[in-house]
Amino acid sequence: QLQLVASGGGLVQAGGSLRLSCAASGSIFSINAMGWYRQAPGKQRELVAVITSGGSTHYADSVKGRFTISRDNAKNTVYLQMNSLKPEDTAVYYCNVDLWTIAHVRSDYWGQGTQVTVSS
Repeated sequence: QLQLVASGGGLVQAGGSLRLSCAASGSIFSINAMGWYRQAPGKQRELVAVITSGGSTHYADSVKGRFTISRDNAKNTVYLQMNSLKPEDTAVYYCNVDLWTIAHVRSDYWGQGTQVTVSS
């Protein structure tokens, strides 16, 4: 059984920082890309950042220079360091992991979502 557990959300003032974590556990053979998405009220879910197994990263234009994605392969964990937060960053943040299971099935999994609220 596979599980993604996200943590680190909360309420912060504009200009502040938060660090999100998402740990994958279970019948994992290997992990490909890991990423963060967000969904604000009334809006579609959007990609925030992604990191490949080789460490290459991609960011949405709206977060470039403020957010940093990283991963710890030994812990099957992906992080999102968010600095200089703005009210428009308020959303539910979801982690997503593309992986191979020990049964050699490739699939992607979503975390449960963690709320980030930035006050002005």
